[in-house]
Amino acid sequence: MKRIGLALLVLGVSGQAYATGLMSCENDRDDWRTKDELETKITAEGWKVRKVKVDEGCYEVYGTTPEGQRVEAYFDPVTLEKLLVARRGEILFRKDDKEE
Repeated sequence: MKRIGLALLVLGVSGQAYATGLMSCENDRDDWRTKDELETKITAEGWKVRKVKVDEGCYEVYGTTPEGQRVEAYFDPVTLEKLLVARRGEILFRKDDKEE
């Protein structure tokens, strides 16, 4: 019984520390806008937001697009620009890194 509990504890801790790695952002944390600002912005665009968290320096949003797709999306924490949208492992949108 102790082994099962220990195994579950290890899985739980490592699962929380795991980052998906779909996108990463490198910005000075002092320049970040708030999660509430992001949620307000994308809700006004028609998104339904279930959860917003930080992953690899980006805001990661779990929610539903205006088109009704349940997705995982990444946004730049400084500009709040949409960077990537994925659904069940399929990338639906990725901002072109070469746009400069």
